[in-house]
Amino acid sequence: MRTGMNTVNDHPPSLDTLVEELRRGEETWGSMSLSARRDLLAVLSEALQQHAQEWVDVACSIKRLSPTSQLAGEEWISGPYAVLSGVGALSATLAALEGGRSPLDGFHLSQAPDDRVAVRVLPHTLFDRLLLNGFTAEVWSKPGVTADRLRKAAGLGQRTPKETGGIGLVLGAGNIFSIAPLDTLYELFAHNRVVLLKLNPITDPLLPVLNKVFAPFIELGLLRIVTGGVEFGAAAVAHPGIGHVHITGSVTSHDVIVFGPGEEGRARQTRGEVLLDKPITSELGGVSPTIVVPGNWSKRDLAFQAEHIVTQKLHNNGYNCIASQVLVLSSDWAQKDDFLKALRKAFTDAVARPAYYPGSDDRCAAAVRDHPGTAKQVADGSRVLLEEIPVGDDIAFAEEYFAPVLAVTSLPGQGRDFLDRAAAFANDRLSGTLGANVVAHPRTIRALGADFTRFIADLRYGTVAVNAWTGVGYLTARATWGAFPGHTLQDAQSGIGIVHNGLLLDGTERTVVHGPFRPFPRSVLTGQFTLSPRPPWFVTNRTAAVTGRRLAAFAGRPGWAKLPGIFASALRG
Repeated sequence: MRTGMNTVNDHPPSLDTLVEELRRGEETWGSMSLSARRDLLAVLSEALQQHAQEWVDVACSIKRLSPTSQLAGEEWISGPYAVLSGVGALSATLAALEGGRSPLDGFHLSQAPDDRVAVRVLPHTLFDRLLLNGFTAEVWSKPGVTADRLRKAAGLGQRTPKETGGIGLVLGAGNIFSIAPLDTLYELFAHNRVVLLKLNPITDPLLPVLNKVFAPFIELGLLRIVTGGVEFGAAAVAHPGIGHVHITGSVTSHDVIVFGPGEEGRARQTRGEVLLDKPITSELGGVSPTIVVPGNWSKRDLAFQAEHIVTQKLHNNGYNCIASQVLVLSSDWAQKDDFLKALRKAFTDAVARPAYYPGSDDRCAAAVRDHPGTAKQVADGSRVLLEEIPVGDDIAFAEEYFAPVLAVTSLPGQGRDFLDRAAAFANDRLSGTLGANVVAHPRTIRALGADFTRFIADLRYGTVAVNAWTGVGYLTARATWGAFPGHTLQDAQSGIGIVHNGLLLDGTERTVVHGPFRPFPRSVLTGQFTLSPRPPWFVTNRTAAVTGRRLAAFAGRPGWAKLPGIFASALRG
């Protein structure tokens, strides 16, 4: 085991020592003013900007990508950019509280369906309007939670900074490298918990970089970063000095922690006998759908949205908790065959990449084996497209592949009839509730009117994205991220609780994202008047690495002078 105290140490601190150091750090945390906490975030931001290139180089090494490849853009955007954006949002929230204001002051609030309140978190600044023109994001409250309650509760643990929350264990993810740092910051600032962060073994090479980035937190005893295997993780979960556990991973790992391993653990789960003696929150992925609402599309619309859906699947080679797994089409859509033709081309043409995540090739092989006659594997064997899966008890609907496997299924209907069937299928037949994507022509959305709004409200997912990928919700620092509320330890689905949430809101239910149906300049030429070109997270974006690096630099230190370089790179993508 190595720790954040010692990058290389023949005699690392024991678990008891780490917990004792964090206990003293908790006292320090409770004595720190909001201003001092903001200063810590500022130092972290500077350190991350200084070491961002090192971070991305290590990330590319882990994923066996060339640092000069366009795919390196994924590591810039889902790594340093995401963390720097999160730090900026938290800093603004602390500044509002320090000034005696609600973090929601200056944000637009409106009514959402069924007695909900919508908080518009994107765009918030003029920079947002320029850099992500055409994209919006709202955080919806739970039904019955009023705007006044949202304002009064915003800030969570930072409203009472002296009331600390003990020591939390964060079990980091191994796929997206901003997850563990952002989860750590959420524990510290939302819940006032100091943190023992155990890295996923895949991300162990990032330990030296994370030590540098989080140095001020480590020096004050607010954070310890450790590596280790399953045995160390189990010991940390069971340690009496640790009062809370947060995991990003699979539902299988969650259930082992809560109920124990093997047959005995499964028997306990069936009986509802919890073995874990402390609270746990989680983000556990699931089977994410992309629902295509039938309409009248141009050939360029078909090609662009095929690229969009392939991005939703193949970003990070499918090793994303919200990678689209089931594409839902209308069997009555006149353009269904044309769209499938465009999808096959985009799926086949996508840049090949190594299967770095353990077990990926085995899961792809199992998908082919389980779907004889419908599985289409690209020539290099790296990706699997399942056409068409009948609606039924298929494994593709029940288990997350966490691999480059995309299944296609169809439901009958047009208009509201199709929307009702699609919502019921996604809610009741697919495992998990983390994220759902919807693709619909603007004319179709306008024609459906209130029926389309009802459809979005009916989808029981923690993030719903319309003409955007739910990954945009992940990257929006002030949006909430997590499963739809209501899951239990016995049936955790996509998890319990939320993270990110830079406004530190309470009483939230979901995030709803909207994006442009077409990229600039075609959007303007067809009357949509949005200025975003092909997004830099698209797997087809040729300048993603340059744009991602420039976006990360902007997130760390926003300024007008940086915009021309970002726009120039983005437009070439």
